[in-house]
Amino acid sequence: MSILIYAESSEGKFKKTAFELASYAKKIATESGTTVTAIAFNTTDTSALGNYGVDKVLTVNSDKLSSFNAKAYADVIKQAAQKEDAKVVLFSTTTDSLYAAPLVAVALDAGYASNVVALPESISPFRVKRNAFSNKAFNITEINTDVKVLGISKNSFGLVESASSPTTEDFSPSLNDGDFNVKVESVEKVTGTVTIADAEIVVSGGRGLKGPENWNMIEDLATTLGAATACSKPVSDLGWRPHSEHVGQTGKPVAANLYIAVGISGAIQHIAGINSSKVKVVINTDAEAPFFKVADYGIVGDAFEILPKLNEKLKEFKANNS
Repeated sequence: MSILIYAESSEGKFKKTAFELASYAKKIATESGTTVTAIAFNTTDTSALGNYGVDKVLTVNSDKLSSFNAKAYADVIKQAAQKEDAKVVLFSTTTDSLYAAPLVAVALDAGYASNVVALPESISPFRVKRNAFSNKAFNITEINTDVKVLGISKNSFGLVESASSPTTEDFSPSLNDGDFNVKVESVEKVTGTVTIADAEIVVSGGRGLKGPENWNMIEDLATTLGAATACSKPVSDLGWRPHSEHVGQTGKPVAANLYIAVGISGAIQHIAGINSSKVKVVINTDAEAPFFKVADYGIVGDAFEILPKLNEKLKEFKANNS
């Protein structure tokens, strides 16, 4: 028996979510007296997983799997789980994992709990705490199947170092040609900036910025904070920012440690998509904006006056505390 994690990577390097899953899995493994196995696709250096308690890494290297394919990846992860006799299979809540996890659960005849935000409340029976109702409530889910599949919310557990010396094994699963009927023609990636998926801090702008020509204020603040930039749906619909930056229930979900919303009124769909963020700061001229009802901190005022001053103070703080 072991715990299996899907260690996501990009261009051969593990994403932060892989280390968070490893940290989560190690805690369960320690309490239940089992081991942690990771499955990694097309990665050359797996040693970093050893910093977070992984005991074994199954490496899958195949040109056919160079781009994410939900059906193919799910089938490979299923085979890995069966090989390792994994009773718990862990995914993150990234876009790719949200596609693959349910397919793996079906293939393994396993119970599946998504949006898990804490370690299991008990192992036998197996109960986990989950976000529910667009992150407005929690529920406790009990899984009674032999194999359990969990989707762990990003930034809900954090990184916990636990040094280990994982063994590495080349894993050559069987690949079903039928899984490759959908082909990836091209992949467009943003480079040189912090991605929304990996960001600890996100600075997001809405129509209150009045136009794309004013987006430098968002970018300047993000640069100072080492943050990712994002936007509301109307902003991406207007073409001010790329759709890859649209966050919310109908865009990319955000579970950052700090989410700063500038000039965003706070539509239900937007709040639902960012509600897992730990601290929410809202800047808006409208004191009645719905976003203030869920904000941890709110500033009523003009972003064109507030952002430059805030950025200046943050730069001073960093300079004096570096």
